[in-house]
Amino acid sequence: MRLVHSGKVRELYLDESRDPAQLLLVASDRLSIYDVVLPTPVPDKGAILTALSLYWFERTADLVPNHVIGTDDVPAEFAGRAVRCRPLEMLPVECIARGYLTGLGLKEYRRTGAVSGVALPPGLVEGSTLPEPIFTPTTKAPVGEHDEFMTFDDVVALLGADTAARLRELTLEVYRRGAESAAQGGILVADTKLEFGRDTSGEIVLGDEVLTPDSSRFWPADSYEPGRAQFSFDKQYVRDWSAGLDWDRTAPGPEVPDEVVTVVHDRYAEVYRRITGTPWTSPTA
Repeated sequence: MRLVHSGKVRELYLDESRDPAQLLLVASDRLSIYDVVLPTPVPDKGAILTALSLYWFERTADLVPNHVIGTDDVPAEFAGRAVRCRPLEMLPVECIARGYLTGLGLKEYRRTGAVSGVALPPGLVEGSTLPEPIFTPTTKAPVGEHDEFMTFDDVVALLGADTAARLRELTLEVYRRGAESAAQGGILVADTKLEFGRDTSGEIVLGDEVLTPDSSRFWPADSYEPGRAQFSFDKQYVRDWSAGLDWDRTAPGPEVPDEVVTVVHDRYAEVYRRITGTPWTSPTA
């Protein structure tokens, strides 16, 4: 297999021994915040992301086809964190759905009263529930650079009206499905990022990862309270930790202490349990 791409968290290999050729998507234990890869890995992180993505791919397959072929016959060193996939021509837009106002969306709202051109009611605060989920796409920046908000019209100009409308529709459908399902385990999905591509027939296909703690904000419903920062089962804990450092959010990132690594692992494992109903078991245990 040939390495064809290395991202912040994942490696992509091309297996040309298959006919047609397949991709092997491998999730590492690397941790990234603010588009910077931190030097300290989180044990099991790649396996949790892979398992949770597979859980959601299966449960959204009736909404949109996905790139998954299977998890059998992968190299031993990638066991538990690799997925065989169909090659896709990825679309150059990060498709984000928001059901709650937080993070960069909140900053944009405070500045303009809107997020990605979607006007929102006045008086919203940190963690406010939005009147309905909204589509807030961003650019797909290279590693080390930051994504920028796009309006729906920007997506239309880039990809055409029909594709833009389909991406918005699919993003919101997958978000709603995920939010409804996660709520059964006491989890609020504040927002999530999806990536889509086209297969050889031109059909839009869901790829990358789905509704993981790396691509979403997960909050416990029983402690949710608008007007303050929420407890999070995602990377927000690491962002908050880094805020107390003398670091300008550019590479190289800071080393992460053991106690922070442990918290991240435990929160990822806990949200996996709450969403799937199954306790996390390390594939290396």
